[in-house]
This record gives sequence, C-alpha cells and structure tokens, in this order.
Amino acid sequence: MAGRRRADGSRCAGVGRLLVCAVLLLVPLVGCGGQPGTDRARADVQRVLDRRAAAVLAHDEAAFAATGDRTGYTRLRAVPLAAWSYRVTAVHRSGDTATADAELSYRVQGYDRAPVTAARSVRLTRAADGRWTVASERPGKKAGEQLWDQGTVAVVRGAHSLVLGVGQTDARLRAFADLADRAVPAVSAAWGADWTRHVVLLVPKSLDGMAALLGSPASSYRGIAAVTTGETGGAARAPADRVILNPDAYGVLGPVGQQVVLTHETTHVATRAHTNAATPLWLSEGYADWVGYRGTGRTPKEVAPELANAVARGKAPAELPVDADFGFAGDANRLARAYEGGWLACRMIAERWGETRLEAFYRAVGEHGKRDGAVEGAMDGVLGTTVEDFTADWRQYLHDRLG
Repeated sequence: MAGRRRADGSRCAGVGRLLVCAVLLLVPLVGCGGQPGTDRARADVQRVLDRRAAAVLAHDEAAFAATGDRTGYTRLRAVPLAAWSYRVTAVHRSGDTATADAELSYRVQGYDRAPVTAARSVRLTRAADGRWTVASERPGKKAGEQLWDQGTVAVVRGAHSLVLGVGQTDARLRAFADLADRAVPAVSAAWGADWTRHVVLLVPKSLDGMAALLGSPASSYRGIAAVTTGETGGAARAPADRVILNPDAYGVLGPVGQQVVLTHETTHVATRAHTNAATPLWLSEGYADWVGYRGTGRTPKEVAPELANAVARGKAPAELPVDADFGFAGDANRLARAYEGGWLACRMIAERWGETRLEAFYRAVGEHGKRDGAVEGAMDGVLGTTVEDFTADWRQYLHDRLG
C-alpha cells in the first residue's frame, strides 16, 4: 500500500505433495488420507458454496436464501460483479456443525482485470435431511474485511470511477466520484494513457472501518486520509487497485487537499505496473505528490513546511530519503520530511530535465527490476548524471526553494 496522507496536510501516506497409495486389485479404496467423512463433507460444502456463488451472479435472492443466511445477498446486491466463486481449502467438522476455510475470488465488472482473492471462514450447520447450509461468513484468520462485511454497499458510478460505500450518503459518494473523475485525466496528462484510466474507491463508515478493510489496528491509520492497495508490477494479471478512504480524516482536508489526495492515490494506480522492488519510495511517493500538486500553484514552502523548517534551522538532510524514513509508525515529522523531499526531487527533475524525462526516469528505474543499480542506471541513461551529483543538486535545490 502506498500514498498515505495525514489530515493536517503532511503526507503519511501474495508442490503439492503427491501421495501415491498402493492398493491391491479389487480391494475397496478408502482414500489416501483415510478420512472419507471429511472428504465427503468438504465436497458437500463446496457444492453449497457453488450454488451460493451462482445465486450472487444471477441476482437470485431465493436461490441464495436456499443455501442459508441471506444477509450477504442484501449487502452485495448493488455491487456490479463479473465473477464470484469459492474454493474450499479445509473443513473442520464437529457433529452437525462445521467451519470451512475458503478462498473467495471475485471481479468487479469493468474494473478488475484479474480476480481479487480473499480468505474467508464459513460456518455451516447440517439439517436432519443431511443438507449443509451457511450460518455465517466472515474474514479468514488474519484477513481483512470486505466492504460488505460492514453493511449494505451503496454504489455510485462516475465517468472514470466506481465508488463503493457503507454508511455514507449518496451525495457524499457522488462528491468522491467527482474528485476521482478529475484525478484520472490529471494523472493521464502527466503519466500518459497506458493504464486502465479508471479507479475504484472504497468508502467505509469510519476510521475503524478503514482499518478493518486493511486488517490493521485503527491506530495505524488515525489521521490518514487515504491509502492505495494493490500488487506492484504484473500489469497483465494484477487486479485493480483499491483506493480506501478514511472519511473522518478526509473530511478535515480543504478542497485542494482533497483533490491532491485523490490525484496522488490515482497516480499509484496508474504507475503500479512500473513500480516494483527497484523503485525507491522517494520516487514512487514523490512522483505521486508531484502529479497531485501539478497545476495547483502551490509553492515549495506551502507544500514542504517541515523541510522548510529544517532548512531554516540549518538541518537540511544530507541524503535523499530512504525507505525507512517512510515508516508510518515512526516520527510523523520525519515522515513528512521524507514525502516532501521526494516531491522536491521529482519537482527538480521536471524543472531541470523536463516532465517527459521525469516520466522516462520513473519507468527506467522500474524496468531494472531490482534495487541494486536501478536508480544509478536510470540517472545515467535518462538524466545524464550520477546519484552523487543529483543529491548535491537536490540539496542546493532545497536551499534555493525553501531558504
């Protein structure tokens, strides 16, 4: 995940064993595991979940209810789904009750290029006639919640966005869609059109809801307006990213701040296929901020107050920010300086070498595939400089713009 931003304006931004059983001819085969009852229960549960999934896709509430608890259907009804299926991985049975471990796989129509997967835990009961029915479904162990776990999902479609929310008014979800619809063209203007050019926003009811979606304590995201989740690299198969908003912190931001946040997060969606282990955080976060602030007219001192203060006290950084500087659990001021430093490095490239070279530099770093030598090679090949000279120029740039 990437692109965290504090409400006060500073950035805080996944071989099987082959077991051969030798049996004598005509001897009944019990099974390699010796647990026919468990295997039979697993097959029965898989069939129930298959029917449940088919009912979701067919919008057949009666068929869904026939498989057990109908709460999930009501909550999911508005979500535009292209695919929905379960794969049972284990069944833990105790008499007429059972808990199934399953992998949920789904795609949102028009947005997900590959399935999104989530671990789920399904509790079932068996009726007198032997049929299994679903009593409840919840996130699997150590897995984050899905938005529909938190309530009925409302959906608002924008020109370039899909906003899914729980506990929010349609008007507020529409406002988020409008922000995203402005962000997508802004990102394309800077980065180009070789990305999906749409974004999915998840808007839970509160900070606690945001944290539950991310599978983390709420304290980890207090004051954070938004984060982006997704896989780096793998453009052909990676599912769509999700921008998850914290409505509490987001509401504290002014109009410009709200737009900057959404444009920043949308930049992460656009650049994801070219972001990998080779990409330092000062570049990925700095570039996202550069796109976010591009065209706002905000000055360096307005955008980078923590670094301006450090320069004024004679404590300007000697090196570009390292990945550890972006750790949210640490000093908030250090984190802000890291984001500001990355933004100013990208801003310097855009000013000195041009915006086209900045984009080319970002892509060249990602093409290297691994961290060692990536920045060095891209600086040499795209910018015609060295890391040492670039750092010295960046330090001077801080003094010139913030002093």
